[in-house]
Amino acid sequence: MRKFINYLKESAQELTKKVTWPTWEKLQSSALLVLVATLILAVVIFLIDFAFQHLMEFIYAL
Repeated sequence: MRKFINYLKESAQELTKKVTWPTWEKLQSSALLVLVATLILAVVIFLIDFAFQHLMEFIYAL
C-alpha cells in the first residue's frame, strides 16, 4: 500500500511541477486544427463511400 501512495504523490507532483502545459491560445489552435482535419477526413470518406455506392449499383444493374 505504501508504494501505491508514493506513486500517487509522485504523480501529482509531476503533473503540477514538471509538466509544461500549453497556453490557452495554443490549446485553441490545436483544437481547431483537429476539428478541421476531422471534417476534411469525414468529407473524403463520404465521397469515397458515395462513389463506391454508385459504382456498385451500376455493376449490379448490368
